[in-house]
Amino acid sequence: MTVTGGVAIVGSGLVKRFARDKKESITALDGVSFEARHGELTALVGPDGAGKTTLLRLVAGLMRTDEGTLRVLDLDAATQPQEIQNRISYMPQRFGLYEDLSVQENLDLYADLHGVSVEQRQERYPRLMEMTALAPFRERLAGKLSGGMKQKLGLACTLVRSPDLLLLDEPTVGVDPLSRRELWEIVSSLVENEGLSVVVSTSYMDEAERCAHVVVLHEGKVLADGVPSSISSRARGHSFIATSTQNESARALQARLIDREDVIDAVPQGGRVRAVLRAESAQSIPEATFEPAEPTLEDGLMLLLRQQTNAKPAAGAAIELADKPAPDREQVVIETHDVVRKFGDFTAVNRTSFEVRRGEVFGLLGPNGAGKTTTFRMLCGLLPATSGTLLVAGADLRTARAEARQNIGYVAQKFSLYGDITVRENLDFFAGAYGLRGARANERIDWAMDNFELSNRAGAATGKLPGGFQRRLAMAAALLHEPQIVFLDEPTSGADPLARREFWRRISSLADHGTTIVVTTHFMEEAEYCDRIMIQDAGTMLAIGTPDEVRQQAADESHPVATMEEAFIAIVEKSRDQVRAKDAA
Repeated sequence: MTVTGGVAIVGSGLVKRFARDKKESITALDGVSFEARHGELTALVGPDGAGKTTLLRLVAGLMRTDEGTLRVLDLDAATQPQEIQNRISYMPQRFGLYEDLSVQENLDLYADLHGVSVEQRQERYPRLMEMTALAPFRERLAGKLSGGMKQKLGLACTLVRSPDLLLLDEPTVGVDPLSRRELWEIVSSLVENEGLSVVVSTSYMDEAERCAHVVVLHEGKVLADGVPSSISSRARGHSFIATSTQNESARALQARLIDREDVIDAVPQGGRVRAVLRAESAQSIPEATFEPAEPTLEDGLMLLLRQQTNAKPAAGAAIELADKPAPDREQVVIETHDVVRKFGDFTAVNRTSFEVRRGEVFGLLGPNGAGKTTTFRMLCGLLPATSGTLLVAGADLRTARAEARQNIGYVAQKFSLYGDITVRENLDFFAGAYGLRGARANERIDWAMDNFELSNRAGAATGKLPGGFQRRLAMAAALLHEPQIVFLDEPTSGADPLARREFWRRISSLADHGTTIVVTTHFMEEAEYCDRIMIQDAGTMLAIGTPDEVRQQAADESHPVATMEEAFIAIVEKSRDQVRAKDAA
Protein backbone atom coordinates (compact mmCIF):
# COMPACT_ATOMS: atom_id res chain seq x y z
CA MET A 1 0.00 0.00 0.00
CA THR A 2 1.36 3.43 -0.97
CA VAL A 3 2.24 5.70 1.94
CA THR A 4 1.78 9.47 1.84
CA GLY A 5 3.43 12.03 4.08
CA GLY A 6 6.79 11.64 5.84
CA VAL A 7 10.16 10.71 4.40
CA ALA A 8 10.58 7.89 1.87
CA ILE A 9 14.38 8.19 1.51
CA VAL A 10 16.94 9.77 3.80
CA GLY A 11 20.67 9.66 3.04
CA SER A 12 23.40 11.14 5.22
CA GLY A 13 27.07 11.55 4.29
CA LEU A 14 26.93 9.04 1.43
CA VAL A 15 30.29 8.17 -0.12
CA LYS A 16 30.76 5.77 -3.03
CA ARG A 17 34.09 4.99 -4.71
CA PHE A 18 34.91 2.91 -7.79
CA ALA A 19 38.34 1.47 -8.56
CA ARG A 20 39.79 2.90 -11.77
CA ASP A 21 42.80 0.58 -11.61
CA LYS A 22 44.86 -1.13 -8.91
CA LYS A 23 46.27 2.15 -7.61
CA GLU A 24 43.53 4.70 -8.19
CA SER A 25 39.83 5.09 -7.42
CA ILE A 26 37.10 7.51 -8.47
CA THR A 27 34.82 9.09 -5.89
CA ALA A 28 31.35 9.08 -7.46
CA LEU A 29 29.57 10.38 -4.37
CA ASP A 30 31.35 12.52 -1.81
CA GLY A 31 29.35 13.15 1.36
CA VAL A 32 25.89 13.35 -0.21
CA SER A 33 22.94 14.04 2.12
CA PHE A 34 19.37 14.33 0.82
CA GLU A 35 15.75 13.41 1.44
CA ALA A 36 12.78 12.40 -0.72
CA ARG A 37 9.27 12.56 0.70
CA HIS A 38 6.42 10.07 0.34
CA GLY A 39 3.86 10.88 -2.35
CA GLU A 40 6.09 13.43 -4.10
CA LEU A 41 8.21 13.75 -7.24
CA THR A 42 11.89 14.32 -6.47
CA ALA A 43 14.33 15.22 -9.28
CA LEU A 44 18.07 14.58 -9.42
CA VAL A 45 19.79 17.00 -11.82
CA GLY A 46 23.37 17.90 -12.62
CA PRO A 47 26.09 17.55 -15.29
CA ASP A 48 27.41 14.26 -16.68
CA GLY A 49 29.31 12.38 -14.00
CA ALA A 50 27.57 14.21 -11.16
CA GLY A 51 26.59 10.95 -9.44
CA LYS A 52 22.87 10.76 -10.28
CA THR A 53 22.84 7.16 -11.52
CA THR A 54 25.11 6.00 -8.69
CA LEU A 55 22.75 7.53 -6.14
CA LEU A 56 19.72 5.83 -7.73
CA ARG A 57 21.50 2.46 -7.68
CA LEU A 58 22.30 2.88 -3.99
CA VAL A 59 18.66 3.69 -3.27
CA ALA A 60 17.59 0.64 -5.29
CA GLY A 61 19.76 -1.60 -3.14
CA LEU A 62 21.91 -2.62 -6.12
CA MET A 63 25.13 -1.26 -4.55
CA ARG A 64 26.33 -0.52 -1.04
CA THR A 65 27.67 2.81 0.11
CA ASP A 66 31.29 2.95 1.34
CA GLU A 67 30.45 5.52 4.00
CA GLY A 68 27.32 7.16 5.39
CA THR A 69 23.82 5.89 6.12
CA LEU A 70 20.88 5.38 3.75
CA ARG A 71 17.34 4.45 4.73
CA VAL A 72 14.76 3.64 2.05
CA LEU A 73 11.11 3.13 3.07
CA ASP A 74 12.41 2.96 6.66
CA LEU A 75 14.73 0.08 5.74
CA ASP A 76 18.53 0.09 6.09
CA ALA A 77 20.02 -0.07 2.59
CA ALA A 78 23.23 -1.62 3.96
CA THR A 79 21.59 -4.57 5.70
CA GLN A 80 18.17 -4.90 4.02
CA PRO A 81 18.72 -4.47 0.26
CA GLN A 82 16.44 -7.37 -0.69
CA GLU A 83 13.59 -6.03 1.43
CA ILE A 84 13.99 -2.68 -0.35
CA GLN A 85 13.99 -4.32 -3.80
CA ASN A 86 10.78 -6.15 -2.89
CA ARG A 87 9.00 -2.82 -2.40
CA ILE A 88 10.39 -0.61 -5.18
CA SER A 89 10.48 -0.52 -8.98
CA TYR A 90 13.53 0.77 -10.83
CA MET A 91 13.72 1.73 -14.50
CA PRO A 92 17.37 2.23 -15.54
CA GLN A 93 18.47 4.22 -18.58
CA ARG A 94 18.81 1.07 -20.68
CA PHE A 95 15.77 -0.87 -19.59
CA GLY A 96 15.97 -4.57 -20.47
CA LEU A 97 13.15 -5.15 -22.91
CA TYR A 98 13.27 -8.40 -24.86
CA GLU A 99 12.95 -7.24 -28.47
CA ASP A 100 12.04 -10.68 -29.83
CA LEU A 101 9.06 -10.87 -27.45
CA SER A 102 5.76 -9.08 -27.93
CA VAL A 103 4.44 -6.29 -25.72
CA GLN A 104 2.25 -8.79 -23.87
CA GLU A 105 5.07 -11.33 -23.52
CA ASN A 106 7.38 -8.70 -22.03
CA LEU A 107 4.71 -7.78 -19.48
CA ASP A 108 4.15 -11.44 -18.62
CA LEU A 109 7.86 -12.06 -18.24
CA TYR A 110 8.30 -9.22 -15.74
CA ALA A 111 5.15 -10.28 -13.92
CA ASP A 112 6.62 -13.78 -13.60
CA LEU A 113 9.92 -12.40 -12.31
CA HIS A 114 8.14 -10.38 -9.63
CA GLY A 115 5.74 -13.13 -8.64
CA VAL A 116 2.61 -11.22 -9.68
CA SER A 117 -0.43 -13.47 -9.34
CA VAL A 118 -3.02 -14.08 -12.08
CA GLU A 119 -5.59 -12.11 -10.09
CA GLN A 120 -3.20 -9.15 -9.71
CA ARG A 121 -2.42 -9.23 -13.44
CA GLN A 122 -6.10 -9.12 -14.33
CA GLU A 123 -6.46 -6.03 -12.18
CA ARG A 124 -3.17 -4.38 -13.21
CA TYR A 125 -2.83 -5.01 -16.95
CA PRO A 126 -5.90 -3.04 -18.12
CA ARG A 127 -4.74 0.03 -16.18
CA LEU A 128 -1.23 -0.24 -17.61
CA MET A 129 -2.58 -0.59 -21.16
CA GLU A 130 -4.85 2.42 -20.66
CA MET A 131 -2.08 4.56 -19.15
CA THR A 132 0.44 3.78 -21.88
CA ALA A 133 -2.01 3.47 -24.82
CA LEU A 134 -0.29 0.19 -25.77
CA ALA A 135 -3.46 -1.95 -25.91
CA PRO A 136 -3.61 -1.96 -29.75
CA PHE A 137 0.00 -3.17 -29.87
CA ARG A 138 -0.12 -6.12 -27.46
CA GLU A 139 1.04 -8.57 -30.15
CA ARG A 140 3.72 -6.33 -31.70
CA LEU A 141 7.35 -7.29 -31.06
CA ALA A 142 9.10 -4.87 -28.72
CA GLY A 143 11.88 -4.47 -31.28
CA LYS A 144 9.34 -3.09 -33.76
CA LEU A 145 8.12 -0.34 -31.44
CA SER A 146 9.16 3.32 -31.78
CA GLY A 147 11.52 4.78 -29.18
CA GLY A 148 8.69 6.46 -27.29
CA MET A 149 6.59 3.28 -27.25
CA LYS A 150 9.57 1.28 -25.97
CA GLN A 151 9.96 3.71 -23.07
CA LYS A 152 6.26 3.41 -22.26
CA LEU A 153 6.50 -0.39 -22.37
CA GLY A 154 9.55 -0.21 -20.10
CA LEU A 155 7.55 1.88 -17.64
CA ALA A 156 4.63 -0.55 -17.84
CA CYS A 157 6.96 -3.48 -17.09
CA THR A 158 8.44 -1.51 -14.19
CA LEU A 159 4.92 -0.94 -12.81
CA VAL A 160 3.67 -4.50 -13.38
CA ARG A 161 3.53 -4.72 -9.60
CA SER A 162 2.41 -1.85 -7.34
CA PRO A 163 5.60 -0.38 -5.83
CA ASP A 164 5.89 1.91 -2.81
CA LEU A 165 8.70 3.80 -4.54
CA LEU A 166 9.47 4.30 -8.25
CA LEU A 167 13.00 5.16 -9.43
CA LEU A 168 13.43 6.47 -12.99
CA ASP A 169 16.87 7.12 -14.51
CA GLU A 170 16.60 9.50 -17.49
CA PRO A 171 13.27 7.99 -18.65
CA THR A 172 12.79 10.39 -21.59
CA VAL A 173 16.25 10.26 -23.21
CA GLY A 174 15.83 9.85 -26.98
CA VAL A 175 12.07 10.40 -26.76
CA ASP A 176 10.21 12.93 -28.92
CA PRO A 177 8.16 15.75 -27.32
CA LEU A 178 4.81 14.00 -27.82
CA SER A 179 5.97 10.79 -26.16
CA ARG A 180 7.78 12.77 -23.47
CA ARG A 181 4.56 14.58 -22.61
CA GLU A 182 2.66 11.27 -22.49
CA LEU A 183 5.25 9.68 -20.19
CA TRP A 184 5.09 12.59 -17.80
CA GLU A 185 1.29 12.50 -17.80
CA ILE A 186 1.53 8.86 -16.69
CA VAL A 187 4.06 9.59 -13.92
CA SER A 188 2.21 12.70 -12.71
CA SER A 189 -1.04 10.75 -12.57
CA LEU A 190 0.58 8.04 -10.45
CA VAL A 191 1.82 10.66 -7.99
CA GLU A 192 -1.35 12.75 -7.86
CA ASN A 193 -3.96 9.97 -7.95
CA GLU A 194 -2.18 7.09 -6.22
CA GLY A 195 0.25 8.95 -3.95
CA LEU A 196 3.23 7.10 -5.43
CA SER A 197 6.69 8.30 -4.37
CA VAL A 198 8.94 8.92 -7.40
CA VAL A 199 12.62 9.86 -7.75
CA VAL A 200 13.71 10.74 -11.29
CA SER A 201 17.03 11.80 -12.77
CA THR A 202 16.68 14.05 -15.80
CA SER A 203 18.61 16.28 -18.20
CA TYR A 204 15.47 18.29 -19.00
CA MET A 205 15.07 21.21 -16.62
CA ASP A 206 11.43 21.70 -17.65
CA GLU A 207 10.81 18.18 -16.31
CA ALA A 208 12.60 18.95 -13.05
CA GLU A 209 10.44 22.08 -12.66
CA ARG A 210 7.37 19.81 -12.40
CA CYS A 211 8.83 18.10 -9.34
CA ALA A 212 8.13 19.01 -5.72
CA HIS A 213 11.82 18.76 -4.78
CA VAL A 214 15.05 19.14 -6.76
CA VAL A 215 18.52 17.93 -5.75
CA VAL A 216 21.41 19.49 -7.73
CA LEU A 217 24.51 17.29 -7.90
CA HIS A 218 27.94 18.16 -9.26
CA GLU A 219 31.06 15.98 -9.06
CA GLY A 220 29.49 13.81 -6.40
CA LYS A 221 28.43 16.64 -4.11
CA VAL A 222 25.07 18.34 -3.44
CA LEU A 223 25.26 21.96 -4.59
CA ALA A 224 21.67 22.81 -3.66
CA ASP A 225 18.31 21.23 -2.95
CA GLY A 226 14.79 22.43 -2.34
CA VAL A 227 11.65 23.34 -4.24
CA PRO A 228 12.35 24.35 -7.87
CA SER A 229 11.56 28.02 -7.16
CA SER A 230 14.30 28.15 -4.50
CA ILE A 231 16.86 27.32 -7.19
CA SER A 232 15.39 29.40 -10.02
CA SER A 233 15.14 32.43 -7.71
CA ARG A 234 18.94 32.51 -7.48
CA ALA A 235 18.88 33.95 -11.02
CA ARG A 236 16.39 36.73 -10.22
CA GLY A 237 17.82 39.97 -11.57
CA HIS A 238 20.22 38.01 -13.78
CA SER A 239 17.77 36.59 -16.36
CA PHE A 240 17.12 38.55 -19.58
CA ILE A 241 15.78 38.16 -23.11
CA ALA A 242 18.34 39.61 -25.53
CA THR A 243 17.63 41.04 -28.98
CA SER A 244 20.45 41.78 -31.42
CA THR A 245 20.94 45.36 -32.55
CA GLN A 246 22.98 44.15 -35.55
CA ASN A 247 20.32 42.24 -37.53
CA GLU A 248 22.01 38.89 -36.88
CA SER A 249 20.52 35.47 -36.20
CA ALA A 250 19.73 34.25 -32.72
CA ARG A 251 22.46 31.62 -33.10
CA ALA A 252 25.07 34.27 -33.98
CA LEU A 253 24.06 36.47 -31.04
CA GLN A 254 24.08 33.46 -28.71
CA ALA A 255 27.59 32.50 -29.82
CA ARG A 256 28.91 36.01 -29.18
CA LEU A 257 27.24 36.28 -25.80
CA ILE A 258 28.24 32.88 -24.45
CA ASP A 259 31.90 33.60 -25.25
CA ARG A 260 31.89 36.66 -22.96
CA GLU A 261 33.22 36.34 -19.43
CA ASP A 262 30.46 38.58 -18.06
CA VAL A 263 27.73 36.32 -19.53
CA ILE A 264 26.89 33.29 -17.39
CA ASP A 265 24.64 31.53 -19.91
CA ALA A 266 22.95 32.12 -23.25
CA VAL A 267 20.57 30.00 -25.36
CA PRO A 268 18.39 30.82 -28.40
CA GLN A 269 14.71 31.16 -27.53
CA GLY A 270 11.85 32.19 -29.75
CA GLY A 271 14.07 33.94 -32.29
CA ARG A 272 15.93 35.84 -29.58
CA VAL A 273 18.39 34.78 -26.87
CA ARG A 274 17.74 33.98 -23.24
CA ALA A 275 20.75 35.18 -21.26
CA VAL A 276 21.89 34.94 -17.66
CA LEU A 277 24.20 37.84 -16.89
CA ARG A 278 26.24 39.17 -14.07
CA ALA A 279 24.18 41.88 -12.39
CA GLU A 280 25.98 44.78 -14.03
CA SER A 281 26.46 43.27 -17.49
CA ALA A 282 23.28 44.31 -19.32
CA GLN A 283 24.44 47.90 -19.60
CA SER A 284 27.88 46.99 -20.96
CA ILE A 285 26.94 44.90 -24.02
CA PRO A 286 26.06 47.38 -26.79
CA GLU A 287 25.40 44.76 -29.48
CA ALA A 288 22.07 43.76 -27.90
CA THR A 289 19.13 45.10 -25.94
CA PHE A 290 18.03 43.25 -22.80
CA GLU A 291 14.59 42.83 -21.26
CA PRO A 292 14.30 41.40 -17.72
CA ALA A 293 12.80 37.88 -17.68
CA GLU A 294 11.30 35.64 -15.01
CA PRO A 295 14.06 33.19 -14.06
CA THR A 296 13.72 29.49 -14.84
CA LEU A 297 15.15 26.46 -13.06
CA GLU A 298 17.74 26.14 -15.82
CA ASP A 299 18.78 29.78 -15.29
CA GLY A 300 19.27 29.06 -11.61
CA LEU A 301 21.17 25.85 -12.29
CA MET A 302 23.59 27.50 -14.72
CA LEU A 303 24.18 30.39 -12.30
CA LEU A 304 24.80 27.91 -9.50
CA LEU A 305 27.30 25.89 -11.55
CA ARG A 306 29.09 29.06 -12.64
CA GLN A 307 29.30 30.55 -9.14
CA GLN A 308 30.25 27.44 -7.22
CA THR A 309 32.37 25.52 -9.72
CA ASN A 310 33.59 28.24 -12.10
CA ALA A 311 32.33 26.04 -14.95
CA LYS A 312 31.79 28.35 -17.92
CA PRO A 313 29.25 27.06 -20.45
CA ALA A 314 30.95 26.32 -23.77
CA ALA A 315 34.29 27.66 -22.50
CA GLY A 316 36.86 27.32 -25.29
CA ALA A 317 34.44 25.33 -27.44
CA ALA A 318 34.69 27.48 -30.57
CA ILE A 319 36.54 25.48 -33.22
CA GLU A 320 39.58 26.94 -35.00
CA LEU A 321 39.46 26.18 -38.72
CA ALA A 322 41.97 26.99 -41.43
CA ASP A 323 41.41 30.31 -43.17
CA LYS A 324 39.68 29.72 -46.48
CA PRO A 325 37.84 31.92 -49.00
CA ALA A 326 34.41 33.03 -47.79
CA PRO A 327 31.90 30.29 -48.68
CA ASP A 328 29.11 30.89 -51.17
CA ARG A 329 26.11 30.79 -48.84
CA GLU A 330 23.73 30.41 -51.78
CA GLN A 331 25.36 27.21 -53.04
CA VAL A 332 23.03 24.24 -52.71
CA VAL A 333 24.95 21.25 -51.31
CA ILE A 334 22.04 18.87 -50.65
CA GLU A 335 19.13 18.36 -53.04
CA THR A 336 16.31 15.87 -52.60
CA HIS A 337 13.43 15.51 -55.04
CA ASP A 338 10.45 13.18 -54.47
CA VAL A 339 12.53 10.78 -52.38
CA VAL A 340 10.74 7.58 -51.38
CA ARG A 341 11.99 4.78 -49.18
CA LYS A 342 9.97 1.59 -48.72
CA PHE A 343 10.57 -1.45 -46.55
CA GLY A 344 8.40 -4.09 -48.17
CA ASP A 345 4.85 -2.70 -48.17
CA PHE A 346 5.72 -0.03 -45.58
CA THR A 347 6.56 3.48 -46.82
CA ALA A 348 9.01 5.05 -44.36
CA VAL A 349 9.61 8.23 -46.42
CA ASN A 350 6.99 9.47 -48.86
CA ARG A 351 7.98 11.85 -51.71
CA THR A 352 10.15 14.23 -49.66
CA SER A 353 11.78 17.22 -51.37
CA PHE A 354 14.03 19.93 -49.90
CA GLU A 355 17.37 21.72 -50.38
CA VAL A 356 20.16 22.68 -47.96
CA ARG A 357 22.71 25.42 -48.64
CA ARG A 358 26.37 25.72 -47.70
CA GLY A 359 26.97 26.78 -44.11
CA GLU A 360 23.35 26.15 -43.15
CA VAL A 361 22.30 24.34 -39.98
CA PHE A 362 19.35 22.21 -41.04
CA GLY A 363 17.28 20.33 -38.47
CA LEU A 364 15.31 17.12 -39.08
CA LEU A 365 12.56 16.85 -36.46
CA GLY A 366 9.77 14.37 -35.93
CA PRO A 367 8.21 11.93 -33.48
CA ASN A 368 9.81 8.54 -32.94
CA GLY A 369 9.04 6.47 -36.03
CA ALA A 370 8.35 9.53 -38.23
CA GLY A 371 10.91 8.65 -40.91
CA LYS A 372 13.56 11.22 -40.02
CA THR A 373 16.23 8.62 -39.22
CA THR A 374 15.53 6.89 -42.56
CA THR A 375 15.82 10.27 -44.34
CA PHE A 376 19.03 10.95 -42.42
CA ARG A 377 20.57 7.59 -43.33
CA MET A 378 19.73 8.10 -47.00
CA LEU A 379 21.41 11.53 -46.96
CA CYS A 380 24.54 9.96 -45.44
CA GLY A 381 24.68 7.31 -48.15
CA LEU A 382 24.05 4.54 -45.62
CA LEU A 383 20.70 3.55 -47.12
CA PRO A 384 19.62 3.70 -50.78
CA ALA A 385 16.41 5.47 -51.75
CA THR A 386 13.67 3.38 -53.36
CA SER A 387 13.02 6.20 -55.83
CA GLY A 388 13.64 9.91 -56.28
CA THR A 389 16.79 12.03 -56.56
CA LEU A 390 19.39 12.57 -53.82
CA LEU A 391 22.37 14.85 -54.54
CA VAL A 392 24.93 15.42 -51.75
CA ALA A 393 28.03 17.58 -52.34
CA GLY A 394 27.40 17.31 -56.08
CA ALA A 395 27.30 13.49 -56.09
CA ASP A 396 24.23 11.43 -56.94
CA LEU A 397 23.75 9.03 -54.03
CA ARG A 398 22.07 6.47 -56.29
CA THR A 399 25.19 6.12 -58.46
CA ALA A 400 28.16 7.61 -56.54
CA ARG A 401 27.71 6.98 -52.84
CA ALA A 402 31.44 6.44 -52.21
CA GLU A 403 32.27 9.78 -53.85
CA ALA A 404 29.71 11.58 -51.71
CA ARG A 405 31.02 10.00 -48.49
CA GLN A 406 34.42 11.64 -49.00
CA ASN A 407 32.74 14.98 -48.31
CA ILE A 408 30.67 13.79 -45.35
CA GLY A 409 31.32 13.56 -41.61
CA TYR A 410 28.92 11.45 -39.57
CA VAL A 411 28.28 11.30 -35.80
CA ALA A 412 25.90 8.47 -34.95
CA GLN A 413 23.48 8.57 -32.02
CA LYS A 414 25.25 5.53 -30.58
CA PHE A 415 28.79 6.71 -31.07
CA SER A 416 30.80 4.47 -33.38
CA LEU A 417 33.92 4.55 -31.21
CA TYR A 418 36.04 1.59 -30.18
CA GLY A 419 35.75 1.42 -26.42
CA ASP A 420 38.70 -0.90 -25.77
CA ILE A 421 41.32 1.33 -27.39
CA THR A 422 42.57 4.77 -26.39
CA VAL A 423 41.46 8.19 -27.55
CA ARG A 424 44.60 8.59 -29.66
CA GLU A 425 44.19 5.12 -31.19
CA ASN A 426 40.59 5.91 -32.17
CA LEU A 427 41.74 9.08 -33.92
CA ASP A 428 44.55 7.17 -35.66
CA PHE A 429 42.03 4.60 -36.88
CA PHE A 430 39.53 7.16 -38.21
CA ALA A 431 42.29 9.20 -39.84
CA GLY A 432 43.34 6.08 -41.76
CA ALA A 433 39.73 5.27 -42.66
CA TYR A 434 39.40 8.74 -44.19
CA GLY A 435 42.64 8.27 -46.21
CA LEU A 436 44.83 10.54 -44.10
CA ARG A 437 48.46 9.43 -43.87
CA GLY A 438 51.79 10.51 -42.35
CA ALA A 439 52.32 14.17 -41.50
CA ARG A 440 48.84 15.14 -42.66
CA ALA A 441 47.23 12.59 -40.34
CA ASN A 442 49.34 13.75 -37.39
CA GLU A 443 48.51 17.38 -38.15
CA ARG A 444 44.77 16.69 -38.15
CA ILE A 445 44.93 14.55 -35.01
CA ASP A 446 46.85 17.30 -33.18
CA TRP A 447 44.16 19.75 -34.34
CA ALA A 448 41.44 17.47 -32.98
CA MET A 449 43.21 17.02 -29.64
CA ASP A 450 43.59 20.80 -29.20
CA ASN A 451 40.15 21.88 -30.36
CA PHE A 452 38.26 19.24 -28.40
CA GLU A 453 40.44 19.39 -25.28
CA LEU A 454 41.36 15.72 -25.50
CA SER A 455 45.15 15.96 -25.02
CA ASN A 456 45.02 15.11 -21.31
CA ARG A 457 43.02 11.96 -22.09
CA ALA A 458 44.94 10.75 -25.14
CA GLY A 459 45.95 7.52 -23.42
CA ALA A 460 42.60 6.83 -21.72
CA ALA A 461 40.43 3.89 -22.79
CA THR A 462 37.57 5.38 -24.78
CA GLY A 463 34.92 3.16 -23.19
CA LYS A 464 35.77 4.56 -19.75
CA LEU A 465 35.48 8.22 -20.74
CA PRO A 466 32.60 10.31 -19.34
CA GLY A 467 29.75 10.74 -21.81
CA GLY A 468 30.70 14.34 -22.59
CA PHE A 469 34.23 13.36 -23.64
CA GLN A 470 32.90 10.51 -25.78
CA ARG A 471 30.74 13.07 -27.62
CA ARG A 472 33.78 15.29 -28.14
CA LEU A 473 35.83 12.38 -29.49
CA ALA A 474 33.05 11.25 -31.85
CA MET A 475 32.77 14.79 -33.20
CA ALA A 476 36.55 15.17 -33.52
CA ALA A 477 36.81 11.88 -35.44
CA ALA A 478 34.07 12.97 -37.86
CA LEU A 479 35.92 16.22 -38.65
CA LEU A 480 39.41 14.83 -39.24
CA HIS A 481 39.08 14.90 -43.04
CA GLU A 482 37.53 18.42 -43.08
CA PRO A 483 34.18 17.37 -44.59
CA GLN A 484 31.90 19.84 -46.39
CA ILE A 485 28.82 18.41 -44.65
CA VAL A 486 28.47 16.99 -41.13
CA PHE A 487 25.53 14.77 -40.16
CA LEU A 488 24.69 14.64 -36.44
CA ASP A 489 22.15 12.06 -35.26
CA GLU A 490 20.76 13.01 -31.82
CA PRO A 491 24.22 14.36 -30.83
CA THR A 492 23.18 15.60 -27.38
CA SER A 493 20.76 12.83 -26.38
CA GLY A 494 21.12 12.40 -22.62
CA ALA A 495 23.58 15.30 -22.34
CA ASP A 496 23.29 17.82 -19.52
CA PRO A 497 22.80 21.57 -20.16
CA LEU A 498 26.53 22.36 -19.84
CA ALA A 499 27.46 19.70 -22.40
CA ARG A 500 24.73 20.85 -24.80
CA ARG A 501 26.01 24.45 -24.70
CA GLU A 502 29.55 23.25 -25.44
CA PHE A 503 28.45 21.03 -28.32
CA TRP A 504 26.37 23.72 -29.99
CA ARG A 505 29.13 26.32 -29.67
CA ARG A 506 31.28 24.02 -31.79
CA ILE A 507 28.45 23.54 -34.29
CA SER A 508 28.06 27.31 -34.62
CA SER A 509 31.81 27.67 -35.31
CA LEU A 510 31.64 25.07 -38.07
CA ALA A 511 28.62 26.73 -39.70
CA ASP A 512 30.26 30.16 -39.49
CA HIS A 513 33.17 28.79 -41.52
CA GLY A 514 30.90 27.30 -44.19
CA THR A 515 30.46 23.71 -43.02
CA THR A 516 26.91 22.51 -43.62
CA ILE A 517 25.26 20.79 -40.64
CA VAL A 518 22.32 18.39 -40.78
CA VAL A 519 21.10 17.43 -37.32
CA THR A 520 18.32 15.34 -35.80
CA THR A 521 17.22 16.21 -32.28
CA HIS A 522 14.41 15.71 -29.77
CA PHE A 523 15.41 18.82 -27.78
CA MET A 524 13.05 21.39 -29.26
CA GLU A 525 15.09 24.27 -27.83
CA GLU A 526 17.96 23.00 -30.01
CA ALA A 527 15.81 23.58 -33.08
CA GLU A 528 16.27 27.28 -32.30
CA TYR A 529 19.96 26.95 -33.26
CA CYS A 530 18.98 25.82 -36.75
CA ASP A 531 18.67 28.14 -39.74
CA ARG A 532 15.81 25.99 -41.01
CA ILE A 533 13.99 22.92 -39.77
CA MET A 534 11.80 20.24 -41.32
CA ILE A 535 9.14 18.35 -39.35
CA GLN A 536 8.15 14.86 -40.53
CA ASP A 537 5.56 12.37 -39.36
CA ALA A 538 4.54 9.03 -40.85
CA GLY A 539 7.12 9.58 -43.59
CA THR A 540 5.52 12.82 -44.78
CA MET A 541 6.94 16.34 -44.56
CA LEU A 542 4.57 18.50 -42.52
CA ALA A 543 6.49 21.77 -42.25
CA ILE A 544 9.73 23.37 -43.43
CA GLY A 545 11.18 26.82 -42.83
CA THR A 546 13.01 28.95 -40.31
CA PRO A 547 12.15 28.32 -36.64
CA ASP A 548 10.08 31.52 -36.65
CA GLU A 549 8.17 30.46 -39.78
CA VAL A 550 7.39 27.07 -38.24
CA ARG A 551 6.25 28.66 -34.96
CA GLN A 552 3.98 30.99 -36.90
CA GLN A 553 2.53 28.06 -38.84
CA ALA A 554 1.47 26.50 -35.53
CA ALA A 555 0.18 29.71 -33.95
CA ASP A 556 -3.48 30.70 -33.83
CA GLU A 557 -5.58 33.53 -32.41
CA SER A 558 -5.78 31.96 -28.96
CA HIS A 559 -2.03 31.29 -28.89
CA PRO A 560 -0.30 33.79 -31.19
CA VAL A 561 3.28 32.97 -30.17
CA ALA A 562 4.14 29.30 -29.68
CA THR A 563 7.33 27.84 -28.30
CA MET A 564 9.09 25.41 -30.59
CA GLU A 565 7.90 22.45 -28.51
CA GLU A 566 4.31 23.71 -28.62
CA ALA A 567 4.66 24.31 -32.38
CA PHE A 568 6.01 20.79 -32.93
CA ILE A 569 3.19 19.15 -30.98
CA ALA A 570 0.50 21.31 -32.61
CA ILE A 571 1.74 20.58 -36.15
CA VAL A 572 2.03 16.82 -35.59
CA GLU A 573 -1.32 16.52 -33.78
CA LYS A 574 -3.12 18.55 -36.46
CA SER A 575 -1.75 16.27 -39.17
CA ARG A 576 -2.73 13.14 -37.25
CA ASP A 577 -6.24 14.50 -36.66
CA GLN A 578 -6.60 15.10 -40.40
CA VAL A 579 -5.45 11.55 -41.18
CA ARG A 580 -7.90 10.08 -38.64
CA ALA A 581 -10.76 12.17 -40.04
CA LYS A 582 -9.91 11.06 -43.58
CA ASP A 583 -9.74 7.40 -42.51
CA ALA A 584 -13.10 7.70 -40.73
CA ALA A 585 -14.81 9.32 -43.73
